[in-house]
Amino acid sequence: MAFDYKKEYREYYLPKKKPSIVTIPPMYFASVCGQGDPNEENGAYKEAISKLYAVAYTIKMSKKGTHHMEGYFDYVVPPLEGFWWQEGIGEIDFSDKAGFRWISVIRLPDFVTEEEFGWALNEAASKKQLDLSDVRFLRIDEGLCVQCLHTGPYDLERETIREMDAFARGMGYEPDFENGRHHHEIYLSDPKRTAPEKMKTVIRHPIRQKQD
Repeated sequence: MAFDYKKEYREYYLPKKKPSIVTIPPMYFASVCGQGDPNEENGAYKEAISKLYAVAYTIKMSKKGTHHMEGYFDYVVPPLEGFWWQEGIGEIDFSDKAGFRWISVIRLPDFVTEEEFGWALNEAASKKQLDLSDVRFLRIDEGLCVQCLHTGPYDLERETIREMDAFARGMGYEPDFENGRHHHEIYLSDPKRTAPEKMKTVIRHPIRQKQD
């Protein structure tokens, strides 16, 4: 059976509906950086997602071609993820979507080296006639975080975030939105196929021990 990251690493992708503290190890991703409203029709965010999936499925389906990656194993493409922030503020303001800055990512299997990633970019760009010059191979070392499963629309994440913040502070931690650490979402539902009230999203925030 194909390796499924969500099932094999449930502590990262399928947390409970109550907040928990977790330490995330370094991972490698296909990534696109951008800014602006993610709901904009034919906007930069939706274009970025298309590019990420083009590269992700080129790697997955390489098993059917002549290019063989060392250590390749069959796997389920991991879920789309996003890191979000707005300049000058630590907490996300969901009413200012035009002010969003984001890094959209899809996790890469461990066998994908930077060299193999370059091959996948060229292959996908050629076959799908896409400009993938802004797709990057990215290492993220997320570290200590508080996370929770949010069920419902994205715009109603505030209550879940408040619960996460209260839980973390009660455990002796505080938010740590510094040095490139951001609000993080992992999308377990397809918004085109799922009712808003049933959407499932992992929310993860960086934390640190409370400073004296």
